[in-house]
Amino acid sequence: MKSRTGQDRTITKGWRLATQMVRGGTVRSNMDETSEALFLTSGFAYDNAEEGAGRFRGEREGFTYTRQANPTVSMFEERMALLEGTDMARATATGMAAMSAALLCQLSHGDHLVAAKAMFGSCRWIVDTLLPRYGIDVTIVDARDNQAWAKARKPNTKVFFLETPANPTLDITDLKAVCDLAHDAGAKVIVDNVFASPVLQKPLAFGADIVAYSATKHIDGQGRVLGGVICGSEKFLEDHLLMYLRHTGPTLSAFNAWVLLKGLETLELRVTRMAENADAVANYLGTRVPRLLYPAHASFPQRALAMQQMASGGTILSFYVGGARDTAFKLLDALNLIDISNNVGDSRSLMTHPASTTHRALSEQARLDMGITEDMLRLSVGLEDPKDLIDDLDIALKAAGL
Repeated sequence: MKSRTGQDRTITKGWRLATQMVRGGTVRSNMDETSEALFLTSGFAYDNAEEGAGRFRGEREGFTYTRQANPTVSMFEERMALLEGTDMARATATGMAAMSAALLCQLSHGDHLVAAKAMFGSCRWIVDTLLPRYGIDVTIVDARDNQAWAKARKPNTKVFFLETPANPTLDITDLKAVCDLAHDAGAKVIVDNVFASPVLQKPLAFGADIVAYSATKHIDGQGRVLGGVICGSEKFLEDHLLMYLRHTGPTLSAFNAWVLLKGLETLELRVTRMAENADAVANYLGTRVPRLLYPAHASFPQRALAMQQMASGGTILSFYVGGARDTAFKLLDALNLIDISNNVGDSRSLMTHPASTTHRALSEQARLDMGITEDMLRLSVGLEDPKDLIDDLDIALKAAGL
C-alpha cells in the first residue's frame, strides 16, 4: 500500500520512531534532492483535459490545488501519520484550526459533546461559546473524575474532547477508562496531545480515535511557524474530515510544512532533553514555591496515572506563588534568562501568567473552576542548562519575596 507521497507503507510502518521522524513520508522530485523539496505553488497543470477531470474525480494520482493537497504538506502529513500510528494525518494552518476542524467536521445541531473543563483557553471558548451557537449541546466535566464522564453521557453524545496533561493545570485524564466510556456510548474521543507531544504519549494506544496537535509547539519547537495536524482513521477522514477541510480551507502553507518537517527531525532529541531539564527545575521549585504542578514530581496528586500514560513528566510545569497578581508579575519582571511569552514547547524557556494571557478570555469563575488563580504561572522548559534556569528562577523568586 502506497501513501499520498508514494512511499510504500509496508516498509515505512516498520521503521522505528527515530527513523520515521527523519525519513517518513519523504518523496523526491526528479532532482533527487536529499532534503524535502519545497513546492511553492497554488495550482498544478495537467497534460490534457481528461487528466484534470480524472484527478478531480479521484481516479488518477496527482495534485490539483494546494488548498486540497500539496506535495510538501503531504510529506509532513505522512510523517505525522507514521509517527502517531494512524491511517492518516491532515495538516491545518494552526493548532486551533486543527481543534475546531476535528470538532466541527463531525458535530451537528442536536448533537452532544462532553468536554474537559481544564484545557487551553481557546478550546474552552469553542466548547463554551461557539458550539452552542450552532445548537450543539455541551457538558463540561472534571476530566480527573471518571464517574463525571460516565454521568455526562446522553443518547445523543457524539464526542468526548479532552487535553491531557491539561493546559495549564496539568490535569491528567485516565485515557483508557474515558475512551471505554465514550465507546460504550457510541462516541468518539478527541485528544489534544500538545503538552505531551507524540514523543511522550500515544493516546491511540489507550483507545483514542483522533489526536490533534498545535504543531507550532514541540513539533516546530523553535518559535518559527504556525501549524496544526489531525491524526485519525481513514474512515474518519472519508466520513467527516475530508470535505470539511476541502471546502473551508484551513490550509497549512507549504513553507510552514517544510519547516515542520525539519522540526520533526529533532523532535525526539529536543523533547527528551527538555523533559530532563523540566524534571530538574521541578525538583528545585518543589522546595521554593507554595504549590507545584508537574506530572513526574512526587507531590503531584495524579503522578501514578501520569507515569502510566507518559514516558516522562513532560516539558511544562505550573506553580503558584501565593498572594495576588502583583506577586506573579514581580517574579516575571525579574526574569533575565527565561522569556515572558505565552508559547510552549520551544527550545527557549518561556513563562506566562495564564489568567492574563492564554485564559484571559474565560470568565473569572471559569478560570477559578479550572484552578487558574492570579498567582499561577506556567513555565515551558527549554534546552538551556537547567542550572542556569534555576539560577534565574532563584533571583526572580527572591525579587517576588519568596
